[in-house]
Amino acid sequence: MASFATLDTFAERFSESRVLVRLDLNSPIEDGTVQDNRRFERHARTVSELADAGHRVVCLAHQGRPGRDDFAHLDQHAEVLAAHLDGSVQFVDDVCGDEALAAIEAAAPGDVLLLDNVRMHDDELADRDPADHADSELVQRLAGVADAYVNDAYSAAHRGHASLVGFPHVLPAYAGRVMETEYEANSAIASREFDGTVTMAVGGTKATDVIQVMDAIGDKVDAFCLGGIAGELFLRAAGHPVGGDVGDSNRFDEQWERNEETIRAVLDERGDQIHLPLDLAYEGAYGERSEVDLWEVEEKVTSFLDVGGDTVDAYRDIVADSEAVFVKGALGVFEDERFADGTVGVLEAIADTDCFSVIGGGDTSRAIEMYGLDESAFSHVSIAGGAYIRALTGEPLIAVETLRDCRPKTEA
Repeated sequence: MASFATLDTFAERFSESRVLVRLDLNSPIEDGTVQDNRRFERHARTVSELADAGHRVVCLAHQGRPGRDDFAHLDQHAEVLAAHLDGSVQFVDDVCGDEALAAIEAAAPGDVLLLDNVRMHDDELADRDPADHADSELVQRLAGVADAYVNDAYSAAHRGHASLVGFPHVLPAYAGRVMETEYEANSAIASREFDGTVTMAVGGTKATDVIQVMDAIGDKVDAFCLGGIAGELFLRAAGHPVGGDVGDSNRFDEQWERNEETIRAVLDERGDQIHLPLDLAYEGAYGERSEVDLWEVEEKVTSFLDVGGDTVDAYRDIVADSEAVFVKGALGVFEDERFADGTVGVLEAIADTDCFSVIGGGDTSRAIEMYGLDESAFSHVSIAGGAYIRALTGEPLIAVETLRDCRPKTEA
């Protein structure tokens, strides 16, 4: 368990304070419109708790990176967040200049402000150590008008950016509710003891991330159920004629070249733990879902878009006998209903099983909403991507470490 201070401690110490709250509202933008998602809903809980207690809540967040198409102001984010708060959010078209400071000074108890995209200030992405970030203009100016800092941006906790690691050095610093719950759930595979079978369903398009996880936590997991690109690459290593690019595909061969040695090593060392697809699904001649048994594949001539029915049944049985199940990555292209059987089948099996379950952020968690599954049927549905991977592999999260390291100062 992380030894950072939480909002419970904050509530004992502060009343009607000015508190800086770092959120992660980074979201897809479609046709110029920011898309609502779980991040707004989850962070709204932390913001509401603080605002309802009479604090002046000053939110910091980012959207995209400079030079990219999704780099944008946060005016729309303020509107989406307000909808989840069932109240108003004042958007401030400034990061740490005079306009921002004046708005913070003028805020009344219970007010919620959202400053503009913190990455629009040069200090945010500067390559500095946390203590050096603390001396930056961005941190110093905002800290000068605040009483405390709350980091709720777990999904960005692997980033050593100014707004994530600078403030704990100059202000009492606490973990928000998202930071607290995400860290606890995502670290469970490394920190908790389970008496029964621990299963991990792994897939998705980023095979490198999945392979690193399997390599790092193999001694904590009893069964890996594979699908997606990672599943095909492991099948390739096992001697099956799949896991290569066909047509316009360019996702397999490059990842195979980069990870072949690790894949073969993991398969050799942990073969008894690894469950590979028994059959695969593809788009038939008339656009229908078609399936083929693995032993019938002599050459890959079309893209495989999901695991097959026999595989789903096998994975369901494994999940049903598990005490804990962790999910990272989709087993198929679930956005197309024809190829959602693998991903949704495993999620349904988890929901029907009385097990501890953590569903990784990103596409996999989106499938829960798309197919009408009850989120409360899972122990935790993460909103994190890169931070989730690092938690699974045991890599340090610099923002979490900073909160921990600065705790003595916070409680002084």
